[in-house]
Amino acid sequence: MPRSRRLRNALLVFSLVFLALGLWAFWIEPAWLTTHNFTVQLPQWWPEHQGLKIAILTDLHVGSPHNGIKKLNQVVARTNNEHPDLVVILGDLVIQEVVGGQFIEPEPIAEVLKRLEAPLGVIAVLGNHDWWYDGPGIEKALRGAGIVVLENNAHFVQYRGKSFWVVGIADLWTRKPDVESALHQVESNDPVLLITHNPDIFPDVPRRVSLTLAGHTHGGQVNLPVAGRLVVPSKYGQRYAIGHIVEDGWHLFVGGGVGTSILPVRFRVPPEVVIITLK
Repeated sequence: MPRSRRLRNALLVFSLVFLALGLWAFWIEPAWLTTHNFTVQLPQWWPEHQGLKIAILTDLHVGSPHNGIKKLNQVVARTNNEHPDLVVILGDLVIQEVVGGQFIEPEPIAEVLKRLEAPLGVIAVLGNHDWWYDGPGIEKALRGAGIVVLENNAHFVQYRGKSFWVVGIADLWTRKPDVESALHQVESNDPVLLITHNPDIFPDVPRRVSLTLAGHTHGGQVNLPVAGRLVVPSKYGQRYAIGHIVEDGWHLFVGGGVGTSILPVRFRVPPEVVIITLK
C-alpha cells in the first residue's frame, strides 16, 4: 500500500475516533443519569443508625445542555426510588453562561425539588453560582418548597431514638465559611454531618465532625486515561476531585454532580445521584 494511502487511512481513522469521542463527551454522557451507591463506615456514629441512607444531589445546574426541568424530574424520581432517609442538596442549582445552556429561574427548580421524599427531610446549602445569581432569592424558593437551607448553622435530626446534627457551611468562594461558629450551635455530643458546597474547607474541619459532604468539582467533568482529571476547581488539584476520601481518620465525600459548567462536556464522569449508606 502506498505511503500516501496509509496516511489518508490513518487520518480517516483518527478523525472518526475524534468525532466519536466528541459525540460521546458533548452529547451522550452529559445526558445520562447514573445512581452510585456507597457504604461508608464511620468511627463516630450511633450503632442504632446502622443503614442510614443519605442521598446527595449536587451541582444540578438546571438549564445546562441535556439538563432541563425534564431531567430534574428524572433526578427526583431516581432519588425517591432509592428511599433515602435524608436528602442533602449541596449547591449550584442554577447556571451562568454554559455554552448551549438556557437559564431557568430558581422557582420552577424548587417546585420540582419539592417532590423529594425523605422521612428526615431535605437539607440544602447554596453554591457559588447560586450566590453569583441571587442567593437570597434561591434560598427563599427552596424554603418555600419545604427545604431546610443552612449557612453556618446547625440542624437537629432525631432518628431511631438517637440524634445527630447536620451543620451547613457557607460557600467558600462567595461567602464567609465559619465552621467553628456553626459547631458551637451543636448542643450535645451527638454525631455531626457537615455539608458544604466547596470541599476545600475540609482540611479545616475538626475531628468533631464525623463526615463532610461536598460538591463543586463536578469530578473535573473530564477524566482522561492516565492523565486523570486535568481541570478541577480546587486549590488542591485532584486531591478532593470526587468520591470518598479519608485523611488521618477524617471522612469526606465529594459528589460528581448532575449538570455542567462553562462547557457542556462530561467524559468518564457521568451525571450522578449518590446514595451513601452509613455503617
